[in-house]
Amino acid sequence: MSSQPVGILSTGAYVPERVVGNEELAPRIGVTAEWIERKTGIRARRWADPSEATSEMAVAAATRALEQAGLTADRIDHLIVTTSTGDAPLPPTACLVQAELGAHRAAAFDLNIACSGFVHGLAVAHGLVAQNPGSHALVVAADLWSRFVDFGDRGTAALLADGAGAAVVGAVPGPYGILGTDLLSHGDESSLLVIEAGGSRKPASHATVDEGGHFLRMRGREVSDFVLGKVPQAVKDLLAKTGVRREDIAHFVPHQANGVLLGRLAEQIGFENARTHLTVGEYGNSGAASMAVTLDDANRSGLLRDGDLVLLVGFGGGMALGASLLRWRTTGRVEL
Repeated sequence: MSSQPVGILSTGAYVPERVVGNEELAPRIGVTAEWIERKTGIRARRWADPSEATSEMAVAAATRALEQAGLTADRIDHLIVTTSTGDAPLPPTACLVQAELGAHRAAAFDLNIACSGFVHGLAVAHGLVAQNPGSHALVVAADLWSRFVDFGDRGTAALLADGAGAAVVGAVPGPYGILGTDLLSHGDESSLLVIEAGGSRKPASHATVDEGGHFLRMRGREVSDFVLGKVPQAVKDLLAKTGVRREDIAHFVPHQANGVLLGRLAEQIGFENARTHLTVGEYGNSGAASMAVTLDDANRSGLLRDGDLVLLVGFGGGMALGASLLRWRTTGRVEL
């Protein structure tokens, strides 16, 4: 395995054009616009057009990441799409994205680990690039949750949104790159976030549709307890493993689950100097995509400075956690 550091070379994102504000959504779910913002920190979210699918959002985000890196799709060796809302059970959404991009050299595959998917995808990309010096990986996190919303369940309907984010991963000079990653799963608590029907245990049928089995179900209070109980320790363990002090973290980019929850989480972790990046207020919770969209927003806004320490933290269905620590290299075109 190569000792060459591996990091993020560029980022890209896509959110649908349709803006759904709280004033539009609130009557549909039986609450007020003020209630939604007070409980979630969300003022608006993006929903895909009926003609859009997850693969199309993924292609748009991937194209922007490739353009920022100055790479053509045929330079990609590994294409990883992390999603829980793929276009269909088969073929893998990554293969649809590969065909549309023209990434004909790439090994393309999906990861389904819900809202921590972007960190898991980066970890896989890191290993593949390290094992194949000179290669490039494209990680795309995309979810289209508006198709899985039960508008009778205000706890999820107020949160869920659509979007895609992407990152090109490749070799970087020291001391930049991914310094460490921790991936954790707590399958004994997997019942906290579920879509019960549509798989081999409960195949799609008239009965499962009538029962609402294809909608996302969440035990919200218990999910919050899980996040506040597990994530701070995971961050502490990663910092200890990498020898980085908490006060040296410049940027905290979490999964955009719920703005109120993220405020409590950042306070509980006790960041002293880190900026917590939030896009949930304008874009909502787009699942695996949310962290990648937020990272791209910070990158393209010029907030990430060369050499900054950036902490990515994902958490969600599974119940799974992922934390990754990077020393940021200002993104730009790859030298060919």
